[in-house]
Amino acid sequence: MITKLTYEQRITQMQHPLAKQLLQLMSHKKTNLALAADVTSADELLTLADKLGPEICVFKTHIDIIDDFSIDMVNALQKLAKKHQFLIFEDRKFADIGNTVMHQYRDGIYKIVEWADLINAHSLPGQGIMNGLKKVGLSKQRACLLLAQMSGSETLFTEEYTKKTVNMAEENRDFVIGFIAQQRLTNNHDFLYMTPGVSLAQSGDSLGQTYNDPYTVIAKNGSDIMIVGRAITEANDPVKVAKTFRQLGWDAYEQRC
Repeated sequence: MITKLTYEQRITQMQHPLAKQLLQLMSHKKTNLALAADVTSADELLTLADKLGPEICVFKTHIDIIDDFSIDMVNALQKLAKKHQFLIFEDRKFADIGNTVMHQYRDGIYKIVEWADLINAHSLPGQGIMNGLKKVGLSKQRACLLLAQMSGSETLFTEEYTKKTVNMAEENRDFVIGFIAQQRLTNNHDFLYMTPGVSLAQSGDSLGQTYNDPYTVIAKNGSDIMIVGRAITEANDPVKVAKTFRQLGWDAYEQRC
């Protein structure tokens, strides 16, 4: 299942314009590093985006943990995304009926669809969740990743559930551009794979998270993008560590190709 095609070679195979854009910027910047910015203040979020933006292709947020969220913060984040050339991925993990996720995506104080290039969702509710999210996101050329696997040590994801999630993605290619997963799941080259739980030293944490190294994630398991959080954000020198991850991730990609 592991593709040896380069990011550039796969651009023409992508149906969604956002998938094409992401592969283009990855190729241009030579990075497959996504930052999980799981911080709780606007200043922290924007500081990370500005300092680490040059090293990454995707900036992943949990917007509902920001204590001082504001539209001004979102506007500033969008400007930094344009300045440093990265996409914004709101890790909302939508998991409700279509009508509810439609409002969660579009309305409330966060208005996620207005600023997040990417979102993700569980396939558990069935096609209805896709219908609700697409009703909001399609017109703005937003895109979604489906959660096919997770990195927790006691995850309840089964092989059958993962298979049905892949089927849902294939039936919604106008909106779904790939998966959150631990490895590639199909032979198709037109889905992107992002893998969380990447570290250089740790094998896990006290809350059930398990970790893999960049080589395992990118070269061995065939993922396209590695998502790194605390290993960078809690480092004494986050920029230096981010540069290390970026180089290791790119080296693994070149070995794979």
